[in-house]
Amino acid sequence: MKVGSLWWRDGLIYQIYIRSFHDSNGDGIGDLNGIRQKLDYLVNLGVDALWLTPIFESPDVDFGYDISNYYAVHPRFGTMQDFENLLNEAHSKGLRIILDLVLNHTSNQHKWFQQSCQSRDNPYSDWYLWRDPSVHGRPPNNWQSMTGGSGWKYVPKRDQYYFHMYYPEQPNLNWRNPEVRQVMLNVFRFWLDKGVDGYRLDIVNVFFKDALFRSNPRKFGLRPFDQQKHIHDTDQPEMIPLLHELRTILDEKPERYFIGEPFIAISPLDFLFSGTAEISARYCSKQMLHQLFCFDFLHSTWKAEKFKRAILDWDKALQGRGWPTYVLGNHDNPRPATRYCHTENDECLKLAAVMLLTLRGTPYIYYGDEIGMRDIQLPRSQIQDPVGKKYWPFYKGRDACRSPMQWTELRNSGFSEGKPWLPVHPNYQNRNVQSQLSDPDSLINLYKKLLQLRRQHPVLVNGNFSFITNLPNNVLGYQRIDQGETALIFLNFSNHAAQGHISFLSKSKWIVLLSTHPQERIESGTNLINLTACQALILYKEK
Repeated sequence: MKVGSLWWRDGLIYQIYIRSFHDSNGDGIGDLNGIRQKLDYLVNLGVDALWLTPIFESPDVDFGYDISNYYAVHPRFGTMQDFENLLNEAHSKGLRIILDLVLNHTSNQHKWFQQSCQSRDNPYSDWYLWRDPSVHGRPPNNWQSMTGGSGWKYVPKRDQYYFHMYYPEQPNLNWRNPEVRQVMLNVFRFWLDKGVDGYRLDIVNVFFKDALFRSNPRKFGLRPFDQQKHIHDTDQPEMIPLLHELRTILDEKPERYFIGEPFIAISPLDFLFSGTAEISARYCSKQMLHQLFCFDFLHSTWKAEKFKRAILDWDKALQGRGWPTYVLGNHDNPRPATRYCHTENDECLKLAAVMLLTLRGTPYIYYGDEIGMRDIQLPRSQIQDPVGKKYWPFYKGRDACRSPMQWTELRNSGFSEGKPWLPVHPNYQNRNVQSQLSDPDSLINLYKKLLQLRRQHPVLVNGNFSFITNLPNNVLGYQRIDQGETALIFLNFSNHAAQGHISFLSKSKWIVLLSTHPQERIESGTNLINLTACQALILYKEK
């Protein structure tokens, strides 16, 4: 990276779902040593930082997002020494490590909660959100769990209910308790002292609940959770000073970073009418989070106008307070290849890659998306995700996007010598890292080329951004301008050829920096841009 750059702003961040990346010991589950063995692959790909899903001890009710010990590594992933070895080797290769940190809730197997359940007067009694029953022994209010049913679970020994935003096995911490606040800040400091480069904070806007525990107002929705306006169980004002405090701790060490995942309490129907950018942007500033995810982009359908609207809304919401992030896949959503492709053809994924890596913002990619991995199909008997088991067949859970990384055409695609915890996609013999690296026209080699171009041409990273207007339907175009460099990006989302008239095109000599379809040059003296179906094109000129 050039002098003056910021690794989290200017680089590519690569999300690793640890259980599925690479297994080093043959137990069928990915681990820390497995990641360490693949660091050279990640460096050669062009990655700058790794976001690791939770590494901590956990009963795995929610596969690591239910933590039972914040100071210990899950034995399935390795030891603390294994983590330190990974961290040190990653740093030696120029890679940063971001940990996924869950501060809203713990596992019900955590010693704090086990003690809290015992009585109303023990040292941990107020560490979680306990309330007396309402009339006739009912839950204290109408708050719902995101995973279904009431958010309250009764414990006879205390004759009280505790609140859980997700599964009953994930009780919410009481962040209004000064002791809880201090112990969680100590967790935050501990891993920074270990040398991690940052955090991804899980559901960052729901740590606090209404101090009076008032019920949420009702509204129209599909599920009980969607039938409420979540004004008392999300986005409480106390979150702002807490983020200030966390940022102060983070800034004590150089070049540390954290990004938040916002919990957006809206129903699927609400996506038809409003986005999530404003909710995400409110927590982003020089005194709070460096960045937040905005999932409007991820949820966009395959239309140029949808992506354009998501980009405009995100930029407007940030209002200069932060640097955007863009993501097309993660561990909770169907893979982009499954959403956008109906065959094994990768043309639309190449266009998506060009878009992701040329927008003004930090790109995040999910492991395997660089080779176009598709979701797996599972019978009910093989579903492991609890929400998939509960809501089958209406919702089949998140296992489909968490299948093992496809490394080679060999047994289990080179992921493990043992039986993988989830099946490998049947297409692994044709779709894998090894085969794509040897194919110059493959998706992975396009990613490598794009990442090289980002390093060679800073305009693709730091350049001012503006849309090109008056383009054909379903064509997205924008320009990046920075210190004498200009890049034009054209993305034809249509299945048909398209032709656009660009008034300023003939005034300069443009070179084709990259094209996903054969196109060696642009005719000089013309204002026409011709695009084949699903083509992405980058034009470039210097002053």
